[in-house]
Amino acid sequence: MTVSVSRGNEFDTGLLGHRCWLELANGDRIELAVERWTEGCREGDELLLAPCGGPTLDIGCGPGRLAAALTERGVVSLGIDSSTTAVRLSRQRGAIALRRDVFERLPGESRWQHALLADGNIGIGGDPVKLLRRVRELIASDGSALVELEPPGSGLRYEQVQVRSHLHDDSPGSWFTWAWVGVDAIADIAEQAALRVKWTAHRGHRWFAELVHS
Repeated sequence: MTVSVSRGNEFDTGLLGHRCWLELANGDRIELAVERWTEGCREGDELLLAPCGGPTLDIGCGPGRLAAALTERGVVSLGIDSSTTAVRLSRQRGAIALRRDVFERLPGESRWQHALLADGNIGIGGDPVKLLRRVRELIASDGSALVELEPPGSGLRYEQVQVRSHLHDDSPGSWFTWAWVGVDAIADIAEQAALRVKWTAHRGHRWFAELVHS
């Protein structure tokens, strides 16, 4: 997971494998999938990777497990992340990665065959419709976006959150808006972004969808 706003050391500790979580304004905590970020690809990741036969943009690449896996398969891929630590770790894994905000000008606009939004990154910016409209600008007319979603019944949820970790428990981070999209809500959100759902699927507790131009 990555965000398109300035972050402190709390998030980078997660990229380095330390436990961290999103803290909500009411004090609730949502654990972040740090082990998934930092280890190799797991079951479920293949649902994101298998359709990627052409140039692929990994948005919010984190430590680069997906971008590196695509590179190993001979697929042209680029990871982008607003964290310097994420970019460094991605490159160490063999991926090509740049420190970029998805809403800024990016290489290959309108020519990417696929774009990935894994590990909850559909919440980037706290506005899934705006984000998917931007993704639509980035992918080719016959391209697709592969997104990871929340389970059925989750709907659409917005919260003010901050990233916290035990290593920086006495120094709260900056508050920002995050969003969660359930598989039951993706069709409506995609339609507002001039996209449509090609398929949805799940592996274990993880849910995914592929979106294409409508």
